[in-house]
Amino acid sequence: MTTQTSTPSPAGNTGFRLPKWAGSFGFQIIAALIVGLGLGLLAKYTGSTKASPNALGATLQTIGSSYVSLLQTAVVPLIFTAVVSSISNLRQVSNAAKLAWNTLLWFAITSLIAVLIGIGLGVLLQPGASTGITQEAKYAGKSGDWWAFLIGLFPKNFLGLGASSTVAESGAVTTAVSFNVLQILVIAIAVGVAALKVGKAAEPFLTLNASALAVIQKVLWWIIRIAPLGTVGLIGNAVAVYGWDTIGSLGKFTFAIYVGLALVLFVVYPVLVRTHGLSVKQYFSGVWPAVQLAFVSRSSVGTLPLTQRVTERSLGVPRAYASFAVPLGATTKMDGCAAIYPAISAIFVAQFFGIQLDFSQYLLIALVSVLGSAATAGTTGAVVMLTLTLSTLGLPLAGVGLLLAIDPILDMGRTAVNVAGQALVPTIVAKRQGILDEALYNAPRNGDPFADDSVEDSAEAVAGPTAAAAADGRELADAKA
Repeated sequence: MTTQTSTPSPAGNTGFRLPKWAGSFGFQIIAALIVGLGLGLLAKYTGSTKASPNALGATLQTIGSSYVSLLQTAVVPLIFTAVVSSISNLRQVSNAAKLAWNTLLWFAITSLIAVLIGIGLGVLLQPGASTGITQEAKYAGKSGDWWAFLIGLFPKNFLGLGASSTVAESGAVTTAVSFNVLQILVIAIAVGVAALKVGKAAEPFLTLNASALAVIQKVLWWIIRIAPLGTVGLIGNAVAVYGWDTIGSLGKFTFAIYVGLALVLFVVYPVLVRTHGLSVKQYFSGVWPAVQLAFVSRSSVGTLPLTQRVTERSLGVPRAYASFAVPLGATTKMDGCAAIYPAISAIFVAQFFGIQLDFSQYLLIALVSVLGSAATAGTTGAVVMLTLTLSTLGLPLAGVGLLLAIDPILDMGRTAVNVAGQALVPTIVAKRQGILDEALYNAPRNGDPFADDSVEDSAEAVAGPTAAAAADGRELADAKA
């Protein structure tokens, strides 16, 4: 007689376990969106307002603003180290000048397509006609023009930092430190190019910069890991503060913006992907986690580490090239904020104030959108780009005030499209130049392509490109398994 003994289950395999998909980043973000929406509606209908939030509204506001603050904390060091590193990484890429030129060219091509869609929708849908909104709204912010934009390129100090003080009625003085992302970008480009020109003597500096970038990205990666919690606060606060009433008052304008964003994201981008012989499904499944984070964080720069990761490890763009193209795109490529949005907004303002635009002014909208996108500089919001467009066309800047109330809701979709484009262009250029890893691009997704890789990151920081290639190989093998 044979006695069978049962083997105890391994530790952790007993009892109830969540399905694998429930632990994926994408599912967590979607669940957080639903929870945030529900809590936001609850806060709004229990009396929470922007001026006087109740306990739930204040909690959502604190969670959301705290998460964005965490992302913004690392913006200055991230941009500086990422751009310097991206320029220095061109040493490892053959035909670096050709790649850089093609990247900028495709940035311009996709931006032009997006702005033409925006102009077409503005003319077709007439979002500024018969809105019923009073024309008494005034915009007290700082106006923008080309001269101010060009002057703003020149840094006033090494880090492009500024400080302003306000005096309260009680006499208390509050000092706030701000930074100009565009000036930081200029400084970083100058330092990166200088390091390339110096050559061997700059190697210790570039090594230190690469190490600093790795540390900053790791900290940002921890922040990204808690994105679902931030999502609950951001979405909940947006619904509680702005609700559906505000969207309804500018419903036609909001509708036009999101139609334009949808056309770019779900029509233009797939067409470009398909015409280059790539799978549309693989592109979306690869880039979607970054798009989701961009939607809730409203920051291309804050999403940069995730965008670069999906571009390299899901879309198969070589690391040396992606580390140049993605950071550059995060600060200059804005199909949502700098193409669709200012085009439709300018037409909205013109229609609202009864101003007829001629063909030359439509051409000017396209020119400003393609050449002026660096003014948005990867931060939340696109007020700078909008004021630049309106002032260039000679339209009333008071029109900006009409759109500020719903800007956070619009900015979610704009930033999502920005990030999708920032991953798309390097993929297209890499494919056209024959350097795209198509095996990695077409590899099955395992549900969570962003597993913790602390050991691999450490190895990459020490051993450089060889270790990075080995890490990518291991990740591809895991994905296939």
